Amino acid sequence: MTLFAKILVILGSSASMGFGVWHFFVPRAWRWYSYVDADATELVAAIRATNAFFSLSLVFFGIVNVLLILGDRSSRYSIIVTLAATSFLWLTRVALQVVYPQGTLYPGLQYGMLSAFVVVALCYTIPLVSILFQRRPA
Repeated sequence: MTLFAKILVILGSSASMGFGVWHFFVPRAWRWYSYVDADATELVAAIRATNAFFSLSLVFFGIVNVLLILGDRSSRYSIIVTLAATSFLWLTRVALQVVYPQGTLYPGLQYGMLSAFVVVALCYTIPLVSILFQRRPA
């Protein structure tokens, strides 16, 4: 993997981990539960669990990607599989932001979010394509 590809993965992974850590605080910061009926305790529990799982997934995917690209024992296959999974997840997030945009209540936020998601997706997708087309030694 080229140095440029490694830098992109590290940047994308740093952003993923940042989004993951930040998302632990989103429900309180944006008062998510104020929009939910107080009697809907199961819904609150489901939102809390989903957000925790999502946040941890972002952090762990970021960590795993960095460990794989910096590790000297990582196989080409393991790097491709992990980058493909991460690319697919971020490209899905880009598509969801286009089809069902978030942030429409605040001018610029919707497109700022879309831009951030596109940049992170590219940080994983460019190295993935690079490693897929990289010549392997004979």
